[in-house]
Amino acid sequence: MSSDLFNTLQQLLGARHVQTSEEASAFLTDKQGRYVGAVIAAVHPANTEEVAAVVRACAHFNAPIVVQGGNTGLMGAATPDASGTAVLLLLDRLNRVREVDTDNDTLTVEAGCILQNVQDVARDAGRLFPLSLGAEGSCTLGGNLGTNAGGTAVLRYGNTRELTLGLEVVTAQGEIWNGLRGLRKDNTGYDLRDLFIGSEGTLGIITAATLKLFPLPKAQCTALLAFDSLAQAVKFLSHARAGFGANLTAFELLTADCLSLLREQFPDGPQPFSAASQPWFALLELSDNHSDTHARQAFEEVLGEAFDSELVADALIAESLAQSEALWLLREHMSEAQKRAGRNMKHDISVPISRVVEFVEHTDALLQAHFPGVRHFTFGHLGDGNLHYNVAHPLGSTVDAHMAHYEALSLLVHDSAHAHGGSISAEHGIGQRKLEMLPRYKSPVELALMQCIKQALDPRNLLNPGKVLHADHSTGTAP
Repeated sequence: MSSDLFNTLQQLLGARHVQTSEEASAFLTDKQGRYVGAVIAAVHPANTEEVAAVVRACAHFNAPIVVQGGNTGLMGAATPDASGTAVLLLLDRLNRVREVDTDNDTLTVEAGCILQNVQDVARDAGRLFPLSLGAEGSCTLGGNLGTNAGGTAVLRYGNTRELTLGLEVVTAQGEIWNGLRGLRKDNTGYDLRDLFIGSEGTLGIITAATLKLFPLPKAQCTALLAFDSLAQAVKFLSHARAGFGANLTAFELLTADCLSLLREQFPDGPQPFSAASQPWFALLELSDNHSDTHARQAFEEVLGEAFDSELVADALIAESLAQSEALWLLREHMSEAQKRAGRNMKHDISVPISRVVEFVEHTDALLQAHFPGVRHFTFGHLGDGNLHYNVAHPLGSTVDAHMAHYEALSLLVHDSAHAHGGSISAEHGIGQRKLEMLPRYKSPVELALMQCIKQALDPRNLLNPGKVLHADHSTGTAP
């Protein structure tokens, strides 16, 4: 069967766009190096019609299909298993801009477009596409849609789902649904768009999207704030929301340990607050559609009131674009700093903002009681309750010894997030990394509904099997 399918795919796409498993080895390992797969073939279709033809061929031969964009995901969702029975469908050739509509403030692009290129196209048209994250130079829009990516501007603009008006999707049967409608109001039946976004390629293959555009800000102000406690940072966030309103774009949390790690791993990078004694910091950004003067006045007024009310201990305000970019490097370099220092346990959790302090204090104490000396590198999007609660090995221990406790330590973290009304995945997805965890935190009703949707759209379980949902996930055992 595999040779027949391989030959069929070559006939559909041309031999040079169909690779063997050996030829495609660069695509068969996930970003973390945790999962390594094998395939019958890796294919590079040129357009949506070719994607549909590939899906029909795979359905005929009963071969699973795994879709991959930039391969920047952290949950192994874009990596096939090691059985060698699947076809890896790469969207790198679906990278065209189909339409820029500045009157409707929309941009229609294909799923293989690099996120940074999408941002650039919008900017060239005098508009803003606000989705921004650390991997934007290599991740693709299809992957952003598949995981409902968040990023640093969720506070103002929302997740990828909120930034998308329409989709084009190839179904598990190889049919094409053209839902590329640039409508902000369309109440004609079930919202299929939102069903496919965040489904990690398990319900359909997203090939294009119509995205929302926004006016380019006329001014931006950035500051790094120091706080005496996490509770103070949360109180300041409420103050900033009230003072800045919709102009508050980002509020990114960093601990003092995070800044120390950045100084250690990037000694030539920015060195703010190197002698500060405060334990918590936040990177704040304000975007203004009026003028630099208007933005600066609002910035100074809100910060001045915060100092008067003792809601902030210190502030470093960027006086230029270069200084602003330097401050943002702190946030953007966190993942690389951790990588250079050695692997750690990453937890992409979210809790209600009102319970962030309780969650962090409880979970920090819990981990120290069970795993004395572990180091907490907590950072992330405090403005929307999404924390990257990362835990590194104790000094004097080894990374391998620490990672051996992954299941037990992560269970404590995830149970704590769940107990505080939160989620075990805020923006990274489930993939295969958290597949076995899902029944613990989803109710039997939720899992049964998810199973019904999967069965209805992909009854033969050919789309990204073994990701997000087990074929037999039907009951939950939430703590």
